[in-house]
Amino acid sequence: MTRRLAAAALLLVLASGCTDTAETEAGPTPSPSASESGTVSASPSLSPSQSPSATPVADPVSVPGFAAQTHVGDRLRLGAVRERTASFTSYDVTWRARSSGRGADERPVRLSGVLNVPTGEGPFPAVVLAHGYIDPAVYESGQGMTRERGFLAERGFVALHVDYRGHAGSDPDPSGGTDVRLGYAVDVLAAVDALRRADLPVDDDRVSVFGRSMGGGVVQKVAEIAPDAVHAVVAWASVSSLEGENFNHFIRGDGDARAAAIERRRGLPEQAPDFWRGVSSRPYFDRITAPVLAVHGRFDDTCPPRWARETQRAMRRAGVDSRLVWYDDGHAFGPAFVAAMDRTVKFLRAA
Repeated sequence: MTRRLAAAALLLVLASGCTDTAETEAGPTPSPSASESGTVSASPSLSPSQSPSATPVADPVSVPGFAAQTHVGDRLRLGAVRERTASFTSYDVTWRARSSGRGADERPVRLSGVLNVPTGEGPFPAVVLAHGYIDPAVYESGQGMTRERGFLAERGFVALHVDYRGHAGSDPDPSGGTDVRLGYAVDVLAAVDALRRADLPVDDDRVSVFGRSMGGGVVQKVAEIAPDAVHAVVAWASVSSLEGENFNHFIRGDGDARAAAIERRRGLPEQAPDFWRGVSSRPYFDRITAPVLAVHGRFDDTCPPRWARETQRAMRRAGVDSRLVWYDDGHAFGPAFVAAMDRTVKFLRAA
């Protein structure tokens, strides 16, 4: 079951009564803009020593920079049993992420998480879960997508929840947050790889990723850094696909230590637009080859609904097989949770 993740080429209403509508904007393709182009280079200008025909070298801290590296996950180990039901068994787990290539931090990162394995022989399709933002100082292993993990396992999916670097039992984040969460995408990729390498009843050809809020942005980058690694992508209540918007909306001006570190090392969005485009997923949607399901609440007051619309339009322009589904709910998905999960399971089975 060994498979190596090589880098890809530059790539409120009650549940019974909620409504959903797939958004599929059609029409002529507009000219690419600086903020929404599917082909913006992370390094658009040439140095004086480069010929006009030379290919700019991507900043290592960018989506194409990470895509040019190799990311491997292995040594998945089962720990204590958390829960045992008639449908599944839940374990504390650890695994290892390693990266290599130009500009990569090659120090191994040990990661923790929670794994649900359905009862039975399998092999089972698998889903790696990328949670939303929770202050690492208070985050506990498996927090953020407990409902989703159990729901999936009860329906025959192996579900692995990732504790990103700097969270719970995982090693500290080597970048201190200045890689704008590209390292989190590597953690998820390593989980995908580690699942395939482990002696577990996993269908190697049907390993998908599912993120919510911040994790929605993470899984978009996963599908761009290693498009052949994942079977399908699900993003619930996702953050913006432009990292400058996320920085300005969530971090800037709130006293977050990451803001000062990023400003000092990388520059603010208006100061370093090339860097901020490079770490965003939207300019690289044309590298996504897996089908994508986006789910968003019409009343989301954390991640504005316009972000979901803009991301969907950009994905369509880039040729991504994507669908945006709306529910009458907020960011956390309460009344619509079951209906939205049923839709997600149907999508994952059909993908």
